[in-house]
Amino acid sequence: MSTGFDEKVKPILNLQVPHETLLVIDAAQGRMALDSAKQWDKEIGLSGLILTKLDGSAKGGSVVAVSRELGLPVKLVGVGEGIDDLRDFEPESFVDGLLGIGVAGGGSSKEGKALEARLTQMRKERTQRAKTAPKPSSSPAASASPM
Repeated sequence: MSTGFDEKVKPILNLQVPHETLLVIDAAQGRMALDSAKQWDKEIGLSGLILTKLDGSAKGGSVVAVSRELGLPVKLVGVGEGIDDLRDFEPESFVDGLLGIGVAGGGSSKEGKALEARLTQMRKERTQRAKTAPKPSSSPAASASPM
């Protein structure tokens, strides 16, 4: 990854090879995940996140705050102890798990099923609005206001 160190003893990236700097966040970490991620991003610069230990009772909601605050994508989730247990991050499935609905959330309670139906309807409405929304004009004359 690095070709040496600068005067502050930070690694100098080897730009001749592709790389990513991914922070691994424990799903049970909670509020400390954001503080930790901010420090790591400041020190070495992060390009994405990996959320682990989703195979237990922790839901990993802290990764939402980290992703939003630092503008970093969640790349992978860990659902077990081995390298083969890493999965591509699927946002809708993750949110379903946080809310306790759908397959990811167990999908067993009446409230969960009602919420799942409402969320499905809202997603359909959002998609429909996106299809029919007028495209913003890029001409300067269209955005000028009369005096």
